[in-house]
Amino acid sequence: MVGKGEGVVLTMSGIQRKLLSFMAMFLFAGAVFVSAQDNKQDIPDAPSASQPPQEFPADAPPAPKEQPHATEPAAEPSGSKPIQPPLPFPGDAPPASDNSSTASGVKNMPATTAKNDGSNTREDLYKISTTTNFVQIPVTVKDQDGRLVNGLVPKDFQVLENGKQQKMAFFTSDPFPLSAAVVIDLGMPDSVVQKVNRTFEALQGAFSQFDEVSLYTYSSTVTRLTGFGAVGQQLSDTLNELKTKRARNYGVPVTSGPFGPQGPVINGTPVTSPVPVLSTPPKESHVINDAILAAALDLSKRDRSRRKIIFVISDGREAQSNAGYSDVLKVLLTNNVVVYGLGVGGAATPIYGKLQRIHVPRLGTGDILPKYASATGGELFTEISKDNIDAVYAPAIREARNQYTIGYYAAKGAGGFRDIEVRIARPDCKDYAAPCVRTTAKAGYYPAPPAPGR
Repeated sequence: MVGKGEGVVLTMSGIQRKLLSFMAMFLFAGAVFVSAQDNKQDIPDAPSASQPPQEFPADAPPAPKEQPHATEPAAEPSGSKPIQPPLPFPGDAPPASDNSSTASGVKNMPATTAKNDGSNTREDLYKISTTTNFVQIPVTVKDQDGRLVNGLVPKDFQVLENGKQQKMAFFTSDPFPLSAAVVIDLGMPDSVVQKVNRTFEALQGAFSQFDEVSLYTYSSTVTRLTGFGAVGQQLSDTLNELKTKRARNYGVPVTSGPFGPQGPVINGTPVTSPVPVLSTPPKESHVINDAILAAALDLSKRDRSRRKIIFVISDGREAQSNAGYSDVLKVLLTNNVVVYGLGVGGAATPIYGKLQRIHVPRLGTGDILPKYASATGGELFTEISKDNIDAVYAPAIREARNQYTIGYYAAKGAGGFRDIEVRIARPDCKDYAAPCVRTTAKAGYYPAPPAPGR
């Protein structure tokens, strides 16, 4: 019995030993598997053609960034298109003076050496300094009958600055859209003002849908009625309202006598007062200089791709302006503004109109419009009747729009006035008989001051 019992015990102990061995092997295999997984996460996979490279672990130190080279442009994002700059207007940059242009016509920037004093900035890589002075000249050419001459080419023109011939860099005969400042004189006799008021429909019809117009009036002060805007309902409404304006009825000023401001008098003594009253007529103000200056300053802010003109409807009298003629003319020539005038009233009278152009000290100028038109390359039209005024608007505006435009790069020098002369390779009407041509251009210009820091 005992022998059998011991045999059973021994058999059970062997089975237990086998189970313990299997369990130990299973735990050891699991530990090896977990350890392999941990080591796999710390080592990145090698890149292959079928599998993209994996990112570095988040706790890895950042790699040093490579600085781009100054002469190599940055790569553009995939699928994006480069932004093309607008086409430059003549005068944006001087002509190329070296041979650093590529085959495509794009000028390369020369290589530069960086300073080691720490003064270089990123903006310095993109700064380009130019000291050019582009001069633009609108030119009107008419035949002996006053008709515009078409079909001229650059070789027909010659430009001289201070007597020295200039190399032409720009030429076009294409029409320009207008930025027009219309200035109306309300200080004229009321009969003349009302005559002008009845021509506003023809004035508005002379402009096209591509033009922009601003309205000004003046007498003793200057008033801007509208800012620059397209020809439309707003301009029409403003002109209709302007028709209701009345000017003063001028006459011989009465300073004494029974009809004077002091009332009836007896032996020079007013009836209502024992003290004689001394009355002096008020000074008349015709601030045409101030009106043209205000319009010129507004035009200087308009887009330079437009032809800038001031169209003045006035008898041309000037008195009591704050601005002088020479100062206003400098603003006009600096900003390429041309003055056209419609002389009405006394300025339209043939003989009296010529006498009015004479300057009388302390009494102002009778008619200053011809001086402005001649100096800026414009023209003065003188008409008396309403029908003639109607017929002037369209030719005047058409002439301003269809001028030849010449441009050249002026030499550096002092900033004083520079004289301009435009010659045509045809007989001039001043010195030759018909057939001949008459050329109208501005008398000169004032160079723009250099930019700060240049």
